[in-house]
Amino acid sequence: MRGSAFTRKISPRVPRAVVRAAFLALLTVSVAACEGRVAARGNQPDQERIAEIKVGEMNRDEVAEILGTPSTVTVFGDEAWFYVSELTETIGFLAPKIHDRKVVIVSFDKRGVVKGVQTKGLEAAVAVAPVERKTPTVGKELTILEQLVGNFNKLRNKQEK
Repeated sequence: MRGSAFTRKISPRVPRAVVRAAFLALLTVSVAACEGRVAARGNQPDQERIAEIKVGEMNRDEVAEILGTPSTVTVFGDEAWFYVSELTETIGFLAPKIHDRKVVIVSFDKRGVVKGVQTKGLEAAVAVAPVERKTPTVGKELTILEQLVGNFNKLRNKQEK
């Protein structure tokens, strides 16, 4: 019996226009995913605002009024305020690429008067290599089975109390 329900393949025909539209949609989404996303982060004051700061004449409050709140401040030693900004681009799923980084450093003397203003760029950045060694810990390393049995004993002891 030619063409029985069990031996015949059922394949609905999809119109070519639908296939083309689906292909174009997939292509558009793929291209859009590869497009770079640019992100600006941080607080980068304008050069005109930085030029308004007068060394030896202004205090912390006046600097905060001109430049705003700093990104970070020093904890030890001479007081300094840091205004950090960064411009990155991310393409698809790749790691972000840093295009620009600026750090404005405003240092103060003990009286809180501006001692100096510096601007550093990406060229001043230093790559820091993390240390690969591990800190040893004291104690016994348990297997998975010992951990499970230990947890059951803890639960049983709680229920008995």
